[in-house]
Formats: sequence, structure tokens, C-alpha cells
Amino acid sequence: MHEPITARTADAIARLRLDGKVAIVTGGTRGIGLAIATTLARAGAKVVVSSRRAEHVDAAVTALRGDGLEVIGIPANMGKASDAHELAARTVEHFDGIDIIVNNAATNPIFGPLQQATDEAFDKIFSVNVKGPLELCRTAHTIMAQRGGGAIVNVSSIGGVSPEAGLGLYSVSKAALVSLTKVMAQEWGADGIRANVICPGLIKTRFSQALWQDTEIADQVLGHQPIRRIGEPDDVAGLALFLASDASSYCTGGVYMVDGGYLT
Repeated sequence: MHEPITARTADAIARLRLDGKVAIVTGGTRGIGLAIATTLARAGAKVVVSSRRAEHVDAAVTALRGDGLEVIGIPANMGKASDAHELAARTVEHFDGIDIIVNNAATNPIFGPLQQATDEAFDKIFSVNVKGPLELCRTAHTIMAQRGGGAIVNVSSIGGVSPEAGLGLYSVSKAALVSLTKVMAQEWGADGIRANVICPGLIKTRFSQALWQDTEIADQVLGHQPIRRIGEPDDVAGLALFLASDASSYCTGGVYMVDGGYLT
């Protein structure tokens, strides 16, 4: 006998809507970040697009507003705690609150073994990839809690689960982001704040261009994947929408792969 379709189940699609919600997307001017910002805005959210370079922010906002979406831009270097704090403050000043944070900004200035990594590279990678998300979310915590809760979506990498060759420190930082997400979920769940993390595989973005444009690397990746294509930013954006919306209201502390089955 089939279970009856409840009103809650029947309304699942409506629960993907973000009308009235305020979302911040860091690293939101291209690639995965832009795809997520676009998707959240199309679902009804008021979106703050942030990135380090003001000219990139302006270009993204112009394009999104051209589609009739409610978007503003706030430049911020997530490697600076003061910028993360200001991003939260200016968002509240403009939109009167924060409901969703997508931490997508990331950096990886080196490629090679750990022994070649400099202290400067270590500090830069961890300040942007780990400390930045922490500072932004800690600053927004009280704001979100006062509004009845919210959703944090951190964008890690499959390297945060299984370290990738040549991307040692980056992989370690992304593993730290996975752990940070779980801590946020544990500590802030009582405040109505959910935290989940997405781990993309090889996605066709400018950030990973050196990998997917290398035929040997791309063939090696696809040879391990059940889905034999390179991912697109929209493949990540759909999951981000689910995790940001009320459709995932019983999901927190989750680690979600978007990798074509690479780690299967």
C-alpha cells in the first residue's frame, strides 16, 4: 500500500522558492559562484554578489540585473577578516538581514608537492578558504538566529575528502572547510541555522581550467567516472539551491559530492 501524499510532500517544489530571503554568495562573479548566485536569484532571493575585484562584481551585477533579478554587489577580499565583517554589515544595511550564506570564494596560488609550499602560500590559502568563511558566518550568526535561522552552504572540493595530487595545501584547506561545516551544524542547529558542504569534482570553470584543458588529466578523471563528462557550474548550483531552501530543512552537517561519481 502506498503512503498517502501529504500536503508537505506535494508542496516540495514550492519549498524550493526563496522569496523574501537574503543570500550572500562569495566568489560569486563567475564559474560556480555565478551559477549559484543566478539560481538563487531566479528562485526569488535577494542576492549579494561578492568577489575581490570590484570590476568583476560590477560586471556580474549588471548581467544579473539585465535578467530582471534583484542583486547588489559588494566587493570583499575573504582573506581579510575586516572585509568579511563589512560584507555582512553592508548586506544588513541594504537588505535588513541575512538568511543564506554561500561560501564559494577560494584560492590556490600553488601547484606541486608540500615541500615546495611557502609559508606565504599556506597563510593565503587558509585565510581565504577557511578563515574567511568562519569570519563571515560568525558575524552573521546572530543576525540569522534573530530571523529564525538560516542556511549556510560551503563549497569545498573532492580534494577535501580525498587529497588531489599537486593540490596538497588546497586539499587540506578544503578538508578543514568540511570539518568546519560539521562544527557549525552541531553548534548552531539549536539556533535554526543549518550548515552543509558541497564537494565538486572537476567542473568546467576558469579556476580549474589548467586541469580540464589538459587532455591527459581530463581523460584520467573521466576514466574513473560513471558519468563520463566534465561537470558544469549549473550541476553545482542546483544542489546549492536545495541546500539553501526549506526543501532541505532536515539536512544539516551533510557532505554532498557533485563529481560525476568520481569518488564512488
